[in-house]
Amino acid sequence: QVQLVESGGGLVQAGDSLRLSCAASGRTFSPYAMGWFRQAPGKEREFVAAIRWRTYYADSVKGRFTISRDNAKNTVYLQMNSLKPEDTAVYYCAASRTGHPNYDYWGQGTQVTVSS
Repeated sequence: QVQLVESGGGLVQAGDSLRLSCAASGRTFSPYAMGWFRQAPGKEREFVAAIRWRTYYADSVKGRFTISRDNAKNTVYLQMNSLKPEDTAVYYCAASRTGHPNYDYWGQGTQVTVSS
């Protein structure tokens, strides 16, 4: 089992930045692919970014968001710049044993709200 705990969400204005963190525990972290997803009210959960040997991004965040990981700290980050109101959502961290896009473990989510 892998436990994932997100943090760093909050209320910001359009154009601001936030950095989300996801701390993993329970298993050796480094072999897992890690991903960020989000779900806005009334919408389905959507992919945001992933990292293992390379990084992947949704077109909607490419150039604004950066995913990174620190294996020594068992933590994955999502740096979000130039935030837009449409980025408002609950952001979830996920871990995959086999690689993107198949995820086995999920965090509880952290709310990001971007005001215009």
